[in-house]
Amino acid sequence: MTYKQPVSVLVVIHTPGLKVLLIERRDFAEAWQSVTGSRDGDETLTDTARREVFEETGIDATGYALTDWRHTNEYEIFPVWRHRYAPGVTCNTEHVFSLQVPSELPVTLSPSEHVRYRWVDWAQAADMVFSPSNAEAIRALPAKSADYLAMSSSGGRSGS
Repeated sequence: MTYKQPVSVLVVIHTPGLKVLLIERRDFAEAWQSVTGSRDGDETLTDTARREVFEETGIDATGYALTDWRHTNEYEIFPVWRHRYAPGVTCNTEHVFSLQVPSELPVTLSPSEHVRYRWVDWAQAADMVFSPSNAEAIRALPAKSADYLAMSSSGGRSGS
């Protein structure tokens, strides 16, 4: 058996107007979330984020603004999912990313993982997700987006 690595990504997909894509888990009814997934092998975290976005939504992240927030969360893996990890592994390190797309793109869900998707306003999305770290990332999105826009308009430079 190949175990999952306890290193994952969380990718908050959003529009410029801060509509956030949420997907509902197949194995956990009414559990809405952003894209998540574990790193495979020695792939970079950016590659993990791109792969998971494509696998879970059908969106090719290479054509859009994928931002590594350089923020991590440590959390205890839910007991129901610990069998996916090596014996004794109980904690995961999650790396947060965002992906800005131009509009509410159509989504092709992975039928083995998710059953529905919705584009919702960021504040509503933060209230809908089951994961505290996911809610925290969505609540940080307006400030992160403003920072990103400021960096873009200044040519990537921050203040003096």
